[in-house]
Amino acid sequence: MAGPTAALLIAAVLAPTDPVLASDVQVGGPGEGQEDEARFALTSEAGLNDGLAFPFVHLAIALSAASFGSIDLLEWLGRDLLWRTFLGAAAGYAIGRGLGYLTFHLPMRASLSRTGDGFVALAVTLIAYGVVEMLGGFGFLAVFVSALALRNASRDDDYHDRLHGFAEEAERLLMMVLLVLFGGILAFGGLLTGFDWLMLLFVAGVLLVARPAAGLFSLVGSRLPWREQLVISFFGIRGMGSIYYLAFALNHGSFADPHRLWAIIGGVVLASILLHGVTVTPALRLLDRWQRRRVDSHT
Repeated sequence: MAGPTAALLIAAVLAPTDPVLASDVQVGGPGEGQEDEARFALTSEAGLNDGLAFPFVHLAIALSAASFGSIDLLEWLGRDLLWRTFLGAAAGYAIGRGLGYLTFHLPMRASLSRTGDGFVALAVTLIAYGVVEMLGGFGFLAVFVSALALRNASRDDDYHDRLHGFAEEAERLLMMVLLVLFGGILAFGGLLTGFDWLMLLFVAGVLLVARPAAGLFSLVGSRLPWREQLVISFFGIRGMGSIYYLAFALNHGSFADPHRLWAIIGGVVLASILLHGVTVTPALRLLDRWQRRRVDSHT
């Protein structure tokens, strides 16, 4: 069972994408008009799959136990896949709506928007994650849903610009710190110790075959132009979410050869940062120019 369990873990760990590592694939701020289909799809995918892949990390952890049986599978299905996912989405929505009321709909003297402070974005993130985790749901999913609910509480309020700006700055600062730490682990921590040509083939297969093929298959039947489909399918950027998922799994389960798992995931993240980081800006610029020409040709 070790082989299938490790395969499931790797699949779940590599599911999260991280557009923060390539800001060109993120949607623009409120009202900036940069919410084209490709950027919107990649940003929303990253928000959703952080939470939706977590049940399968829990399944891999459960499968790593020697006593796993059909009762454990039913428990995972009912608790982790259904209940905790539902709780994360429902509680996240309730928290987002409640904070949206406190932020935008109270009288001006009591409204959080009166402060003009971007730290409210951080508070919303921590409140949603912490409360839902204490309730037993998936905090990552709750953060995504609560942010959507907060945005919809008052879509035209200028305070959204301040929240977005602070969140973007905080993301980049945190990502810079994490990338420095990641580089240190690569250089001095032996993260890629034992990396061989089979792992290299796997990394290439994930980034150049599996992700684009799965992306194109998921877009079958959509009315998106083929150029946008290619961008959405190719730029599944792997980042810190994969490292967090793997660390969580290895701390809660018993997996054979964890050093090999670290080398595989570290190789995918490193290759993704290099490959997507180099290609994202020219690819998105070409897409933007093509979209402008298409609009001009229809006017």
